[in-house]
Amino acid sequence: PMKELRVKGEYVHHKEIHAAMGVKISAQGLEQAVAGTSLFVHNTGNPDDLEELKDEVMADMSDIFKSVDKTGCGVYVMASTLGSLEALLTFLKSSNIPVFMVNLGTVNKLDIKKASIMKEKGHPEFATILAFDVKIDPDAKKEAEHLGVRIMWAEIIYHLFDQFTAFMETMKTEKKKEKSAEAVFPCVLQIMPQYVFNKKDPIVCGVNIEEGILKIGTPICIVKDGATTNIGKIISIEANHKAVESAKKGQEVAIKIQPGPNDTHITYGRHFDDKDKLYSKVTRDSIDCLKEHFRDELSTGDWKVVVFLKKILQIQ
Repeated sequence: PMKELRVKGEYVHHKEIHAAMGVKISAQGLEQAVAGTSLFVHNTGNPDDLEELKDEVMADMSDIFKSVDKTGCGVYVMASTLGSLEALLTFLKSSNIPVFMVNLGTVNKLDIKKASIMKEKGHPEFATILAFDVKIDPDAKKEAEHLGVRIMWAEIIYHLFDQFTAFMETMKTEKKKEKSAEAVFPCVLQIMPQYVFNKKDPIVCGVNIEEGILKIGTPICIVKDGATTNIGKIISIEANHKAVESAKKGQEVAIKIQPGPNDTHITYGRHFDDKDKLYSKVTRDSIDCLKEHFRDELSTGDWKVVVFLKKILQIQ
């Protein structure tokens, strides 16, 4: 296609061309033109026609900017032409990937600086340029390394998408590890009195998980007459004589609870017994952490347990 544009000889000037033929246009102000936008011919005898044509040309660009996320957070998208930019934006929208800003042409230092704004806004994962079939200026690469901006380049949209989704999964996993100490998963435990092996420091007993998810590190409490008493943290879980990291509703497991430094006197049979339910001690901050980083790990039923714990622990 467009073979006639790749000839090595001199170009021939024409007053008019009939379809279908590729042409090169020489005119003033072409550096402001956007590749891929519509081309219209203005009738100089009709001045009103000019404003209408301007509106039609800008309509192409306004459709593009509708794809920019209004929250001001997202990736920086670049493509070689308007058509390829539209195709990429459509694909990103269907994949629920927000877009912060768009541009056409070679990736330069200014694009890197604009993309780095996401780090200042607290979204380092979006300090990323998705470059679709465009050149990358060498100085832009150096600036990206300096400012910590990722440039993901591909000639095929799907490859660009795969790069970014793989990166986001890695970021998500790292963020979960970082926030795991702050996240308290909801659970309600029933002590099995026939399996109380140690009554204090540490408390070792068998429990039935009536609701939610039990994990190592979960702070445990009881509630009596509206007052909350801290029991300690889960430091080990055993299921079928094997150590596990977590257990779910319906399982019967053995747990070891280590009281805090000020709660070593807490004793089974004196301060609580099998008539008291054991609850994970969620807080406002831990609930917010679950919502932001662990939402996909909780079922609808688990979120109902969160609501229940908020009520009995009087969390606003």
